[in-house]
Amino acid sequence: MVSRYTEVVVLAALLAFGSLFAPRTGIAQSAAKPYRVGVLNAGSATANPQVSALRESLQGLGWVEGRDIVIEARFAEGHTDRLAGLAMELVRLDVRVIVAGPSTVAQAAREATATIPIVMAGVGDPMKLGFVKSLSHPGGNMTGLASLLPELEAKSLQLLAELVPGLNRVAVLLNPDNPLHDVRDAEAATKLVGLQLVTVRARNREELPAAFDAIAKARAGAVDVWGDPVFGLNRGTLIDLAMKARLPTMFKSRTDVAAGGLVAYGPDFVDIYRRAASYVDKLLKGAKAADVPVEQPTKLTLAINMKTAKTLGLTIPQPLLLRADQIIE
Repeated sequence: MVSRYTEVVVLAALLAFGSLFAPRTGIAQSAAKPYRVGVLNAGSATANPQVSALRESLQGLGWVEGRDIVIEARFAEGHTDRLAGLAMELVRLDVRVIVAGPSTVAQAAREATATIPIVMAGVGDPMKLGFVKSLSHPGGNMTGLASLLPELEAKSLQLLAELVPGLNRVAVLLNPDNPLHDVRDAEAATKLVGLQLVTVRARNREELPAAFDAIAKARAGAVDVWGDPVFGLNRGTLIDLAMKARLPTMFKSRTDVAAGGLVAYGPDFVDIYRRAASYVDKLLKGAKAADVPVEQPTKLTLAINMKTAKTLGLTIPQPLLLRADQIIE
């Protein structure tokens, strides 16, 4: 007769043997080293709503920070010359994927690696920049979200013409270091809406006063500020200069309007970072960047600052108010 002690020993041995072949999904998942997710951002680390949106969205997809993923975020604080070094730092950390945007940021990530998957977060025209072969089949290590539709600039200028009575000459503020700021696009957009173009450029905060002096001398009636990390970080200075010159401003982000700009028309960049989380999720689960289609914005938002309009002596047409997605009183 088999003793009770022998039964226990045999049962323990069988359980141990069986555990060698049991599925380890739960245990292995929690014990595995978390994936490193790199984030390259041109803005500031302080209260960055874009990166916060990415974190929240990843959490909503089931990724627990510290257990499943570690987010390695690097911020250029508006100094685009730092992007290359920060991108290389992420590569040395052996991150599994890099989230980078807008265009100048994504370009720095691309120059740092041709193998680590890169999720573009708001790149203006990834095909024009050579980041992808096509939107449906990127073909390399980059995929993600574009930020601008081809007609965005012309539509922005058309909205300015509706807002500013008698507008016939408009200034377009470009950053010559931004690969997507092509003056030929500005020329085509102004021609399309029947406006005269004044082109001004600024690489940094120090060059902004001279740019606005040039706008005043050219007697432009409004300024269209193209999306750029330098302009975003220095939006306060830029808006102050525009208000002193009594110039209506067109931006691409509602954040600029909340800060005092007159109007913004374009994608919601916080939402773009939020949607970028789904790309990170796919890539961490084994998808290839080359096979994941690039998304374009499906909705462009219109924001208007009524206080700024009043200060400038502008009356916003009722049809524009009805179309606006956000009105700041």
